Amino acid sequence: MQPSSPSRVPPSTAPVSPGSPAPSPASLVRAFHLAFGLDVRGTPAEVSPELAAHRGELLAEEAAEVAEVSVDGPLDRLAHELADVVYVAYGTALVHGIDLDAVIAEIHRANMTKLGPDGHITRRADGKVLKGEHYRAPDVSEVLRRQGWSAPDA
Repeated sequence: MQPSSPSRVPPSTAPVSPGSPAPSPASLVRAFHLAFGLDVRGTPAEVSPELAAHRGELLAEEAAEVAEVSVDGPLDRLAHELADVVYVAYGTALVHGIDLDAVIAEIHRANMTKLGPDGHITRRADGKVLKGEHYRAPDVSEVLRRQGWSAPDA
């Protein structure tokens, strides 16, 4: 990969013009990993225990920062920390070769089945939406198999 000249802004860091869609988080994180020589896999795979632990530590650090500012803010710092969690989560998925967008779509499909055909929603006292009788769990294993993953024999 050739370094860009100082007068040229690489496309992955160029500002988004008003009205243009922002690049996807997956493409931005992939550009970061490629630029900095970090792990990128194209097929879902287990990684070394050391790398897995490192990615878990990064996620925990970012989640702790969200928890720290979620109540007292300020809002711009909360937005920053939330974005960091997403960025590190996408990076962790990339390290494992997981198309996280496809997994999120499957989780969304399952979450939408929490809404009963009659429009009934079951909530916990704190407002969390609960699984009702029509809930259909996500099949993340199938999503990963479509991405080329072979599940270990159980």
